[in-house]
Amino acid sequence: MAQATFADLIRSDIPTLVDFSAEWCGPCKMMAPILQELKTKMDDRVRIIKIDVDRNPAIATAYQVQAVPTLILFKNGQLQWRQSGVLTTENLFSKIMPYVAP
Repeated sequence: MAQATFADLIRSDIPTLVDFSAEWCGPCKMMAPILQELKTKMDDRVRIIKIDVDRNPAIATAYQVQAVPTLILFKNGQLQWRQSGVLTTENLFSKIMPYVAP
């Protein structure tokens, strides 16, 4: 199977949470277990992908990501929600739930 492109992933009807981060970013490292916990809680209702802004500068520029971590939620190719900085699992869950099917 061919690897899905970023555009293919965000066009999905499954909400896709994109974690824009960088290897050198301390707060980004803090988000990793939070996103893992969210994935466990949400199961297949949301897809979570990580984009390294240093390795994918064109994607970061296209979405005007100027700080990391920045989380952006897409559904059917449309930006639904975005926020920069570290969130707790509970806060992140409550922010994205309105965009996720029950």
